Amino acid sequence: MDTTAHARELADTRAFFAERAATWDSKYPDDSPRYAAAIADTGLAAGQFVIDAGCGTGRALPLLRAAVGPAGSVLGVDLTPEMLDRAAAHRADAALVQADCTRLPLPDAVADLVFGAGLVSHLPGPATGLRELARVTRPGGRLALYHPLGRATLAARKGRPLTPDDLRAREHLFPLLAANGWTPLSYTDEPTRYLVLAERA
Repeated sequence: MDTTAHARELADTRAFFAERAATWDSKYPDDSPRYAAAIADTGLAAGQFVIDAGCGTGRALPLLRAAVGPAGSVLGVDLTPEMLDRAAAHRADAALVQADCTRLPLPDAVADLVFGAGLVSHLPGPATGLRELARVTRPGGRLALYHPLGRATLAARKGRPLTPDDLRAREHLFPLLAANGWTPLSYTDEPTRYLVLAERA
């Protein structure tokens, strides 16, 4: 993706989420147990370092903090200042940084887990984003791409059909992961859960 197109996508994404930040949590008011179950399935352990990539309003931050305990570290990253303002109320002893998830201000191989809720569809250049997430993850570390609704349920909620080119479909996502530093581990797409796990190659 060229620089101009990348900047345009970032601006569009920031504008989209800025407009919705104040009411975002009301869209999924009762999904904390689903988030907690997904986080439990990632294998995240006490003392580890987890990045919540595209953390939004921070709904996963307290749950990630609980998983890593006082000896661990949690970093929430989001592109949109308005989302981070909302996340500040949920910080749960997590650091917050405004950044583009395709260009993270982090050294190589530092994260044990990257957790991305609703992230992959909003990355400006998914291959670039997945490579960057791989860069900051240690070998053997994991990526979790999550949504509290499955693809079909989410599409129906938005009044749209599933399309054959949906990036989140297994046949598209697994090759993309494998080409950008990840070994796919599992794929779940159910009405109340979308969870893809991959390991840093």
